[in-house]
Order: sequence, then C-alpha cells, then structure tokens
Amino acid sequence: MATIKRSTQINVSVEKVYSYLSDHNNEPEWMPGMIEVKKMTESGPGFNVGDHYKWKYKMAGMIFDGESTIIEIVHNKKIVTESKLGIKSTFTFILEPKNESTILDLTIDYTVPVPVLGKIAEKVILKKNESETDLAMENIKTNLEN
Repeated sequence: MATIKRSTQINVSVEKVYSYLSDHNNEPEWMPGMIEVKKMTESGPGFNVGDHYKWKYKMAGMIFDGESTIIEIVHNKKIVTESKLGIKSTFTFILEPKNESTILDLTIDYTVPVPVLGKIAEKVILKKNESETDLAMENIKTNLEN
C-alpha cells in the first residue's frame, strides 16, 4: 500500500473548505484523473457516514470504475472516505482553522491496481500520483480562494 501526505493553507474559512470537500460533485474539478462522480445513496440531508458514490478515474492511461463510502465525519474537522471497488484507497482530510484561513491535511492510502505492469512501472505510477496529489491540493486552494 502506498501513502501520500500533503498539507496546504487555504485563505478561506474551515466551513467553506468543508462544504467544498463534502460535495463529491466537485471532485472532477480538483482531482486530476477524476472523470465523473455519481452519488448513489443519501442517508438524509447533507453529507453523512454511510453515503456512497460511484466514480470513474483515469490512472496510467487506464479507466477504473470505483465506489467510495464515507466512513467518518467530524463536522468542519475531518472527512474520511474509503474505496473498496476500483482502486482500493482511503482519503483522510483534516481541517484546522488558523486565523481566517484553514490548514488542510490530506492523507491518501492506496493500492496501485495494476500489478501486471511490474515494479518499474509501479514506481513511475507512484511518482505520477504524488505529482497529481500536489496538483489536487493546489486546485482545491485555487478553487476556494477565487
């Protein structure tokens, strides 16, 4: 399993960052490779533990169909999603207020779903995924600050 950790300061309130991240329809806007997201369940108004959604994601030129479930929420502080279909992964977003801005920490634990490519190709994919995570964090910051 690979892990990527990133942090950025976003010059908007925690509430605004939380609202943006909790709307999965925004994912194709900020996540490189994310093609589409479709919410499948709603356990009530808003964003709730147990909600899940389907997605299409492009990695290494291959398109993966997946499904994620929201497994933990602490309002305006933490969001954790887990994918067991498509690309096995856990995304953990931690939000911390700092004056009028937000420190956003993202940890992604995932498995590269293409073992047939071998270790050399896997290293290339891991490096590319790190670069795409940097771009995702930059996209979140830019989208929220503009």
